[in-house]
Amino acid sequence: QVQLVESGGGLVQPGGSLRLSCAASETIFSTYRMGWYRQAPGKRRELVAVINSDGITNYEDSVKGRFTISRDNAKNTVYLQMNSLKPEDTAVYYCNAKYVSRWYTGEDYWGRGTQVTVSS
Repeated sequence: QVQLVESGGGLVQPGGSLRLSCAASETIFSTYRMGWYRQAPGKRRELVAVINSDGITNYEDSVKGRFTISRDNAKNTVYLQMNSLKPEDTAVYYCNAKYVSRWYTGEDYWGRGTQVTVSS
């Protein structure tokens, strides 16, 4: 069972930056695929960025070049650095974790979310 806690959200002006953090309880955090999703009002939850256990990343097209996902396995933490923020980035951002190996794919775990608001 994995517990995830997001932090770092808030209000920022267009063009500004925020760094989100997600702290995980899992003691073998390095084996998990980690991701960030977001959900804006009236919209479906969408993938923003993901980083697998090998450090391979991928991003939703609209955030490529602006957002960077990274992980610190020693701290059991995943980050989302968000630069050049736009109003359309406004959403609740959720941390996701999934254990994946060649023998087993686990269930999805979710944090409770952190609000990011981009407005002037």
